[in-house]
Amino acid sequence: MTGTDGETQKHIFEPFFTTKECGKGTGLGLATVYGVVKQSGGVVGVHSEPGKGSTFKIYFPQVEEQPTAHKEDSSIEHDSSGTETVLVVENEQALLQLTSDVLSRTGYRVLSAHDGIQAIKIARSFDGPIHLLLTDIMMPKLNGRSLARRVSVLHPGIRILFMTGHANLDETPHETLPLSYECLQKPFHRDTLIRRVRQTLDVVEMQPTA
Repeated sequence: MTGTDGETQKHIFEPFFTTKECGKGTGLGLATVYGVVKQSGGVVGVHSEPGKGSTFKIYFPQVEEQPTAHKEDSSIEHDSSGTETVLVVENEQALLQLTSDVLSRTGYRVLSAHDGIQAIKIARSFDGPIHLLLTDIMMPKLNGRSLARRVSVLHPGIRILFMTGHANLDETPHETLPLSYECLQKPFHRDTLIRRVRQTLDVVEMQPTA
């Protein structure tokens, strides 16, 4: 970044806002940073001038507790493993790959898509049931809510688990939010991912009474 004016800075952390040429950027990078920082109780700000560059400052609350090393619980992976088919949809390639690898190693059959359009094509052509749709809410081309509705028509009974980098879902544009949803907050640990996927698949739907 070579620097931006004040009007651009007002929108710099908004999802899908970008000053890059069409096809050169998604406008999700700084929005994700903002969500992660806010989730941690911090503050992020930017100072920028055209032709002089940009400076980002991030402040986190001070803590006095000593950090403790996280020990992976092997029983979590054992108890939460499965053989169901999961369709993972995420436009950030690194996160898509990581999420898909974790679920594959846990026993699930994973179908991966980098956006909603590709996910629809996979859902239409896949020969067999898809048990769970794990999708980001905020995506270009087709958002998570619209994707969930369309995939639910193609695969009735599919379970839905959304992902989001927004600390406060009230700040997410209304039209992108599902009416009712289970949501996994980014960033998440692999154990959290495995557990939430299993929980979502195991939810018992209430049957209507006569």
